[in-house]
Amino acid sequence: MIAPVLVLGNAFATAPAVSKVIKAIAGTTKTPFSAILVVTAISTVCCFVNWGFGLVVGALLAKEVAKQCEGVDYRLIIAGAYSGFVVWHAGISGSIPLALNTPGETLATVTGGAVAADAPISTADTIFSPWNLLICLAILIVIPVVLAKIHPSPEETVKIDPALLKDDETEFPKGTTPAEKIENSIVLNVIVGLAGLIYLVLYFKKAGLDGLNLNTVNFIFLVLGVIFHKTPKRYVHAIGEATKGAAGIIIQFPFYAGIQALMTFKLAADAGGTGNSLAIVISDFFVSISNTITFPVFTFLAAGVVNFFVPSGGGQWSVQGPIMMPAGLKLGVKPAVTGMSIAWGDAWTNMIQPFWALPALGIAGLSARDIMGFCVITLLLSGIIIAIGFILVGALGISAVGEGAAALMTVFAV
Repeated sequence: MIAPVLVLGNAFATAPAVSKVIKAIAGTTKTPFSAILVVTAISTVCCFVNWGFGLVVGALLAKEVAKQCEGVDYRLIIAGAYSGFVVWHAGISGSIPLALNTPGETLATVTGGAVAADAPISTADTIFSPWNLLICLAILIVIPVVLAKIHPSPEETVKIDPALLKDDETEFPKGTTPAEKIENSIVLNVIVGLAGLIYLVLYFKKAGLDGLNLNTVNFIFLVLGVIFHKTPKRYVHAIGEATKGAAGIIIQFPFYAGIQALMTFKLAADAGGTGNSLAIVISDFFVSISNTITFPVFTFLAAGVVNFFVPSGGGQWSVQGPIMMPAGLKLGVKPAVTGMSIAWGDAWTNMIQPFWALPALGIAGLSARDIMGFCVITLLLSGIIIAIGFILVGALGISAVGEGAAALMTVFAV
């Protein structure tokens, strides 16, 4: 379910209409300060909407701004475009909050097959909770302004030849056979797109925000891609190009499943074991050093460390969810808060492993080292903002389950 988020978001971002909007926004940037500010802010908003869409829009906007805005440092503008990615897991396409709200999902499987929540958790308690939106807003305000303020002096600015940023355009001949005419016709896309829009309107009219899950997010961007690419051939081509970037994600998940199995495996006492899995041992450790106030921020920091070894939101959830969700429930912490603590930690340390920035870096002849210093600034600032946010969530009692803790405790066993 995660690979389609990248593929469908990427395909929509390359639609001709979206490209026109990107060029129009780029035309508003007249100074290096405004260029960095706009690119970082737009990337952040788009990554909140859909991380696959945001990553591509950020890179495309950075390229377009570099063409039009004289004197902008290409290292910093690429770093700004990538910095918006720090909010992805707290956004509408975040795999953990959507998994928590997807009916039939195993929300946090633990040893013995029990789960840490017996019903979907509404996005109103995760993505659209006031505290989560405030953290996102603080990042949206602080990070773009700080990155824009630290733009290098003209003597130290690294520029790029606009000729290197020229886009390759694909020709789509109309064809002569009936089949070729159909695949280059707008009619089929209009029919499919309108049908999809009607379904979505009726669906959300009935379900509201609770209807937002991995399935619906992917369907939304599928419908948008079909509409904005106009013809079947153009959309199939866009999907094909976007799929190339998903190969690395797809191959990772079998390995994450193996890690999860090791984390939750129990060696029976009669076979020389303690009867506890590694997940249970780690869970008990966090319970021993935490309380309702400190558990969310400790979970966030731990998730940031785990992300170095499992650099995928879905993969990290499969490994860390079984550990932290039961631990949080033992302390009376809301599953929604624990889940979002993991989500934020996963997104946070992506700032110092900028895998997704590599294509844009390659165009400019740069390396990850060239933007790493700027990304570290984003890491430090966002880490402070997020940590303060979770400390306040705990201190104000927002994280506490309260009277519902005992009831929730009955749905898991460790």
